[in-house]
Amino acid sequence: MTPEYDYVIVGAGSSGCLIAERLSADPGTKVLLLEAGGEANTFLLRLPVGYYRTMFDPRTSRTFETEGEEGTAGRRIKWPRGRIVGGSSAINGLIWIRGDSRVYDRWGERGATGWSAEEATRLFRKVEAAPGPPSQRRGAHGMLKTSALRDRNPLAEAWMRAAESWGLPFTDDLAAEDGPAVGRSELSIHGRWRMSSARAFLGPARHRPNLDVMTGALARRVILENGRARGVEWLEGPATRKAHAAREVILCAGALQTPQLLQLSGLGPAETLRKAGIEVVADRPEIGGNLQDHYQMRLVLRMKDRRSLNLQMRDPLWMAKAALDWALFAKGPLTIGAGQIGAAARTKHAPGDWPDVQFMGMPFSTDSPGKPAHPFSGFTSVVWQCHPDSTGRIDVVSDDPRADPRIRPNYLATERDRATIVEGVRMLREFHARSPFADLLDAEVSPGPGVDSDADILDAVRRTASTVYHPCGTARMGSDEAAPVDPRLRVRGVEGLRVADASVMPEVPAANINAPTMMVAEKAAEMIRADAA
Repeated sequence: MTPEYDYVIVGAGSSGCLIAERLSADPGTKVLLLEAGGEANTFLLRLPVGYYRTMFDPRTSRTFETEGEEGTAGRRIKWPRGRIVGGSSAINGLIWIRGDSRVYDRWGERGATGWSAEEATRLFRKVEAAPGPPSQRRGAHGMLKTSALRDRNPLAEAWMRAAESWGLPFTDDLAAEDGPAVGRSELSIHGRWRMSSARAFLGPARHRPNLDVMTGALARRVILENGRARGVEWLEGPATRKAHAAREVILCAGALQTPQLLQLSGLGPAETLRKAGIEVVADRPEIGGNLQDHYQMRLVLRMKDRRSLNLQMRDPLWMAKAALDWALFAKGPLTIGAGQIGAAARTKHAPGDWPDVQFMGMPFSTDSPGKPAHPFSGFTSVVWQCHPDSTGRIDVVSDDPRADPRIRPNYLATERDRATIVEGVRMLREFHARSPFADLLDAEVSPGPGVDSDADILDAVRRTASTVYHPCGTARMGSDEAAPVDPRLRVRGVEGLRVADASVMPEVPAANINAPTMMVAEKAAEMIRADAA
């Protein structure tokens, strides 16, 4: 017999775990949470710095590849997404940041009525338990506990002071800052361990008898009958299983796999679906469109100062001390995230008075994440454009959910995007030329001092830049009939089907998207409960 639930949630990631906790808090509501991956129970998934090993590990992530395009000089860019309970929140770089709150006002202006900066702040406060003194901007009682930076590397501190000297005001709350600023990163860590969505939300709810969590369950399609979502069909090893949803099916599979699943279910561009052998239920061209991501350029520096993690990690005594600092005091380099220092600034190409580029600095360098550190004392400076004009697409190529979809990010497709990233690289170089960082710097290794003209910098970006792992927007919410979902996140033309993840964002936030994704999930949970009342 097919099991019956009130809600079936697809994806136990940043949003799915939160929504499962909120809905199952009502003991009269029966919830099924489906996850394609396994349990997040290994040491490296819990250790904060473990992301460096788990991000591309096929046991914990599914790594997609983009199409080669002009913006990447024909390269295929790897896009890992968490395939584990906790999703990408279990493998990401731990940065907890909202981005400039004015983007949420712009969501509302673009047709997502009910969404605004004020509303987003309320929701963020409900999600988080932030460090620092009480504040009307920060939450103190949420289930997701965050931490101030616990390891102040001298090279990173010097970078921060150089950016401050350049003209960026220092902030002690980078996570909730609007406008140009520089400061230390806030991280999704509590105690010694990563604070993923699974740990924060799902863990406290797992004992509830009305919540079932099914791992190793790859969603195949949403079961649609007479214009309504009736349940979900999934693959579990060689078997095909399904469950009915009396109230709603809620898609939380992320910006790549939510549109893939919608298309597998017959909702999407008709011609694309036919070519993939999928029966068309509704011709919805925008499902899979509006794909946005941050495209980062990494500058690798060789330092005269030897206090780089590149060298320190090769010293057994240093490693022993780092392990003791973590084990005894919950601090030190084993608690760091993908960037110790962050900043936001405005280029001359910014369309308004908002920051349009974001920076990160880290006392570590490598050719790419997951690769060995360089043999010299290295530092990496990173820049990306906050709000690119360029948008891309994701589309199925097969009716098999195990087949990767076609991903075309369309990076650097507009002149403003190209000019902005070039100026961002120049800004970083101006930071590097200022004391106290300049006193510790030996030379720029990549792209190198010979890469100086706008054309040469842009060419280097095309050849070496990569994703910041922030895909979103592929099932955007809006009030217009073309928008795949309405402002209450209901899929247009289908009853009982909702999307509640980064897919619905009309515009990419100004910074890392894990916190904004949980904010979306919090509002989704409120709306789901309200609509059921």
